[in-house]
Amino acid sequence: MNTFTTLDFCIFIAYAILIIVVGLYTGWSKGGKEKDSKEYFLAGNSLAWWAIGASVIASNISAEQFIGMSGSGFVIGLGIASYEFIAAASLIVVAVLFLPIFLKTQIYTMPQFLEIRYSKSVKTVMALFWLLVFIFVNLTSILYLGALAINKVVEIPIFSSIICLALFAGIYAIYGGLKAVALTDLVQVVFLIGGGLLTTYIALDYYAEGQGAYVGIQKLMMNVPEKFDMILDKSNPNYTYLPGIGVIAGGLWVSALYYFGCNQYIIQRALAGKSLAEAQLGLVFAGFLKLILPIIVVVPGIVAFALNAPIDKPDQAYPWLMHNFIPSGVRGIAFAALVAAVVSSLASMVNSITTIFTMDIYKEYLVKQKTVSEKKLVAIGRVFGVISLVIAVVIAPMLGNLEQAFQFIQEFTGFISPGALAIFIMGFFWKRAESRGALAAAIGTFIFSLTMLCFFPEVSFIDRMGYVFLLCILLIVIFGLCNKQKQSTKCIEIEARLFATTRLFKILSFIILLTLGVIYYIFW
Repeated sequence: MNTFTTLDFCIFIAYAILIIVVGLYTGWSKGGKEKDSKEYFLAGNSLAWWAIGASVIASNISAEQFIGMSGSGFVIGLGIASYEFIAAASLIVVAVLFLPIFLKTQIYTMPQFLEIRYSKSVKTVMALFWLLVFIFVNLTSILYLGALAINKVVEIPIFSSIICLALFAGIYAIYGGLKAVALTDLVQVVFLIGGGLLTTYIALDYYAEGQGAYVGIQKLMMNVPEKFDMILDKSNPNYTYLPGIGVIAGGLWVSALYYFGCNQYIIQRALAGKSLAEAQLGLVFAGFLKLILPIIVVVPGIVAFALNAPIDKPDQAYPWLMHNFIPSGVRGIAFAALVAAVVSSLASMVNSITTIFTMDIYKEYLVKQKTVSEKKLVAIGRVFGVISLVIAVVIAPMLGNLEQAFQFIQEFTGFISPGALAIFIMGFFWKRAESRGALAAAIGTFIFSLTMLCFFPEVSFIDRMGYVFLLCILLIVIFGLCNKQKQSTKCIEIEARLFATTRLFKILSFIILLTLGVIYYIFW
């Protein structure tokens, strides 16, 4: 079995130094001028489309994708790529329908939008809820699963890996704010995409006995055709995870639209764009990168299956490939890609946590004086960023084994997304939606999800999200109709021209949708 060489370590160390230098330099205040809250939390609305798109993808891709989706590719095959393909389409929807409304309200955070549209109570409930989830579920799991992936590849103790990852991401994310996170993400994406594609190419070339990646793909499709079904039949043993046509026409849209459209962790990059047009181009750029990701995170798992990898668990497929087939030097690049995915997600999560706490909790409830200086807001954000990382480092080792932690994350997110998405969509487009209905949906999403899980366990996780979303919409409608007013006093006035897009955006969106159509037609 191959091991890390001096060359691999040198390549990885050079990558780590580059990220820290770029992050600290970007976050450095020129001329000694202190950052204000807008510069720290929204990069002073200075992000270009390429920075937004790269940061969205770098924030989104972590160890769960490299390890978890490769494992799903090993078991299920290309069908698991629907998570990435539906995400590409959902980014277009978010850019056209969600983003113009968010930018119109000039918000820093998602809870702020909920206060503008509904009430302070809705904002506070959701802000506290998101903070708890981001710190105790997302941040903790990213640290643990990232450390576990590193342990499988280079055998560094898990707790040591957790500390190193937290320090690596925290150094520049906490100091530099969103701009440092976004611009380092641009470098991270180069390693993530480049290193990932290189790993996939080498694996396919090996499977093709040195005849190249294209021959490798052809050979895979001929030898394991069952791994190239995008829409699973009911007879497929993995149908529960990907319930046929429901994958592209059901609950997976709920998960994708919530994650990319209502999640502070992702949408904050678009809020920091130079303009609406720039932010929309950033999201469509992210959509193009999404089309590439299955090649990086799914195909390696299929190759491992075709090679009859002697592994105990499917999630060992990607580390097995790296150990056995990636040559010295390239292994350092591939490992840098894996760490880049983890660190960029950590940095983005920390930045979002500090933004919500500072703007929605501290500024609203913990400040005694009526006004607070910009310097104090930035300082509070940095302090809370440190606190959140320390909490995550302490809790991360308690998560147990990878499979249990990953399933817990998926189930928990599936409880949140239907209600949250319903609250936002109805707040956008139904003038009678009001705060009691929003609070009912926030509570109802858990009650409905638990009820279906207990009494209808045979219903797929993906289908369940779709059903719960419709029930939450119904709750909001009922409360809205019970209100004597024909429209909420806090409804947002929107008009058709708000959703206008540039010709370039339309062309690029059409190319993405056409590509998706061709993929599903070929691999139906």
